[in-house]
Amino acid sequence: MFFGLNPAQSEIKIEHIRNATTKITYAGKTFLIDPMLAEKGRYPGFEGSFNSHLKNPLVDLPKSKEEIIKNIDAVIVTHTHLDHWDEIAIHTLSKKLPIFVQNEQDANLLKSQGFKNVKTLSSEKGIDFKGITLYKTSGAHGETEMYSNPYFSKEAGDAMGVVFQAPNQKSVYIIGDSVWTADIYKALNKYQPEIVIMNTGDARFMFAPNSQIIMSKNDVVKLAQLNPKIKIIAVHMEAVNHCTVSREDIENIAKENNIQDRVFAPKDGEILTF
Repeated sequence: MFFGLNPAQSEIKIEHIRNATTKITYAGKTFLIDPMLAEKGRYPGFEGSFNSHLKNPLVDLPKSKEEIIKNIDAVIVTHTHLDHWDEIAIHTLSKKLPIFVQNEQDANLLKSQGFKNVKTLSSEKGIDFKGITLYKTSGAHGETEMYSNPYFSKEAGDAMGVVFQAPNQKSVYIIGDSVWTADIYKALNKYQPEIVIMNTGDARFMFAPNSQIIMSKNDVVKLAQLNPKIKIIAVHMEAVNHCTVSREDIENIAKENNIQDRVFAPKDGEILTF
């Protein structure tokens, strides 16, 4: 798909791999986001979650892991849950690659796994990477009342979002594993992104079956109504056991709300170009 290109801008290419794993070519550099590179069914389902009897990932990668990591310039790990950073990624990626993480705890973990060039992003000050500025954004990996459950609080932890900015480029915002919070509104207002990648699988845990830990199809509509210019890419669906929203759900609600021209739910391996 091609959505227009200002002569002053370079092309932004977003390749959806699977779940939250994405390759983004931005201002001439290619980033791999949240690599989960295991074959279908390698891991058990997430304990205590929706459909926990199913093994993860639910589907295979659309191409080989060698093809996926080819020619990447850096990696971004929004958090270290299995469906965003798995043992296959750890063993497959070059230990010399620049990797950007959310905090010192995750940085120390990746360093212990042998990675030599791990950098912690900051919400206060962006980090420059070859002319691209990366900003950390905050969120919440579950609704507030869920964190009163000690097991969930420990397992959920923190998860960041990331904003990409560069001269003469559209701003891209990866929200990450989060529900709506004041920090999401703050980031949208501060960075004015033109492209937003949302994790919209509406994953659920059985101790609080009516509570989200990531966004849902209704959140896509909410964002589209907040800003009629934003293009929305919905991902993190149909690949891990605890997600309850499908691509078809996204497509249907987009049509119902007449926002289908700017809401995309790419198939695994599909490339969007802006």
